[in-house]
Amino acid sequence: MVADFSRVLAGPYCTMLLADLGAEVIKVEGPAGDDTRHWVPPRRDGVGTYYLAVNRNKRSIVLDLADPSDAEVAHALSARADVFIHNFKPGGLSRFGLDHDAVSARNPHVIYCSISGFGSDSKLPGYDLLVQGMSGLMSLTGGPDGPPYRSGISVFDVMTGLHSAIGVLAALHHRDVTGEGQHIETNLLSTALSTMVNQVSAYVAGDVVPRRMGNAHLSLFPYEPLATGDGELIVVAGNDGQFRRLCAALEIPGVADDERFATVGARNDNREELRPLLLERLATRSAQEWFGVLSAAGIPCGPINDVRGGVELAGELGLEPVVRAGDVPTVRNPIRMSATPPRYDLAPPALDADGDDVRAWLGLSPRTEGPSA
Repeated sequence: MVADFSRVLAGPYCTMLLADLGAEVIKVEGPAGDDTRHWVPPRRDGVGTYYLAVNRNKRSIVLDLADPSDAEVAHALSARADVFIHNFKPGGLSRFGLDHDAVSARNPHVIYCSISGFGSDSKLPGYDLLVQGMSGLMSLTGGPDGPPYRSGISVFDVMTGLHSAIGVLAALHHRDVTGEGQHIETNLLSTALSTMVNQVSAYVAGDVVPRRMGNAHLSLFPYEPLATGDGELIVVAGNDGQFRRLCAALEIPGVADDERFATVGARNDNREELRPLLLERLATRSAQEWFGVLSAAGIPCGPINDVRGGVELAGELGLEPVVRAGDVPTVRNPIRMSATPPRYDLAPPALDADGDDVRAWLGLSPRTEGPSA
């Protein structure tokens, strides 16, 4: 059982992944509920679609941790849990007797996962936007002469949730072998530096500070949207063989033999000379026409879709992107497993929908009055 004391995105995304893979997740919410229930628009049946995105397959119980009777329930949950997850500020659960030391004292085999913004020694609030700015990601996003931009999603919240789930699964395996519980700590800033991969490596290994390049790639060309006769098409030549095929499909084979463009490094150094040669040919047909021609030649390329187009494309490719959790349409878990496929049994729960059932499972009395607003 996973005792989920997290809210908003990183923690709930982690626990939804675990729930999809079969874990029993009990979502503990304060009297007002998870913040994302109220992040609208958009909404479905009065509930923010943000909340619906990351809370399927869970059961909800409302606990006011400052209330002694509710604190008793929280302690009982922590004593029964295989996994305890939270994203309170570092030290924030100590006054409720729910910090790692207290929980592991009553439950020595527990896997305790703490998610923060900047690590256990920092009190800085952990919002994804702050980390996108402070990690350097926003310095890489946008046009070279324009302002920095955030990613279109809370990218480090999601990635921290993924890393947390990996840590939990590894710790559970370790416990199966040794019987030992352990404390897992993840934070958004460390996740950011790890998942910016080549950009951070450019600095730590190459002493180069990357800068905004719009849609261009630091080390590859072409690897960006290029204008055609009608619309833009993303065109990728990740190696010399792909570039030769690209030039053949564009009917400019001599360009591939030009020493300025014959290798990845040369193309990168001479991209401003190469770009107009590609654009001249691409201007002779529409993006959709070139998509067909280049795809047939084995060139990685694609249109720039909106979200609807992305979902529809996944459907056309047989990926069945939309599944129903209860009566709520949600996005399919991306993992395919032949023996233990992800489940979609429960819709994202209404606030305190399972409070009495959870108390009964713990052997405690039901709440005598409804949760306070």
